[in-house]
Amino acid sequence: MRSRTCRLLVTGASGAGTTTLGRALADHWSVPHADIDDYFWLPTSPPYTQKRPEEARLRLMSELFLPRSAWVLSGSAVGWGDPLLETCDAVVFLTLDAELRMRRLREREVARYGEVDEGAHRVFFEWARGYDDPTFAGRSLVKHERWLAATSQPVLRLDAAAPVPDLVDAVNLWLD
Repeated sequence: MRSRTCRLLVTGASGAGTTTLGRALADHWSVPHADIDDYFWLPTSPPYTQKRPEEARLRLMSELFLPRSAWVLSGSAVGWGDPLLETCDAVVFLTLDAELRMRRLREREVARYGEVDEGAHRVFFEWARGYDDPTFAGRSLVKHERWLAATSQPVLRLDAAAPVPDLVDAVNLWLD
């Protein structure tokens, strides 16, 4: 373990493991970690039902997190986070087979909420399945690729099926 002076965004589809890898890297480097969802969504009960306005997200991140000299941020800011991307030194883009990703999402929802109510989670699972559809209007692989192609920051692409320690090692080798 060593402290690293790097501002790193770990991004990808929902269920690809961006938060898991982000936390593991932050712990390994002894730097702060945050998840974009903490800024994207207003605190509600149940959670993840009301979006924070874009300007408020960016302002909150700029006040609380981004000014630090090193951090790991996980999640997606596609479509609204260009100013955020400009603060990053590098980006890790995780991909994962759609079937495995959906299985992980289901397991995550069960761990969070207990029994998964198919009706209550239907909209979320449909949205998450849309990621691999090039015609999908929401967050998608096509939109992620377009967003990353427009950045000047270096991008490391990793298959998130690998064990987390291997992914941490790959990021460390890439940044050294």
